[in-house]
Amino acid sequence: MKKVILSVAVIAITGLMSCKHDVKTKTETVEHVQSDELAKVETSFGVRGNCIMCKQTIEKAANGVEGVITATWDVNRKAMTVVFDGSKTDEMAFHNAIAASGYDTERVAGNEEAYKNLPECCQYDHAMAMNQSGQVEGDNHAEHNHE
Repeated sequence: MKKVILSVAVIAITGLMSCKHDVKTKTETVEHVQSDELAKVETSFGVRGNCIMCKQTIEKAANGVEGVITATWDVNRKAMTVVFDGSKTDEMAFHNAIAASGYDTERVAGNEEAYKNLPECCQYDHAMAMNQSGQVEGDNHAEHNHE
């Protein structure tokens, strides 16, 4: 009888120990999710361009940067909005990526060789305002759909 009681006690203690381990693992997972949430950063800045083809190229360049979650360029406002993981990248990484594809950002001038290779409709005026108010200035090429 003593062996049976001893066996039950050992099984109960072992079961409690594994429960404690399970609880600890779940707590660690929750903390990890919370720390990922804190690394999420959103920023907006101006990018010169003209049309839907520009939009596709600009967004592809920004989305190609490791750590970028979403990148959206507003054709009319000439404004880029990027949500990214601040622990994996910084703002200059996607400014540089967009510039490498031929487009000027507020911080980095577009690569001239890449600019020359853009389709004619995408060769924007380098003096173009990066208008973030939503007001369209001058001749708006945004209606051009190059599908």
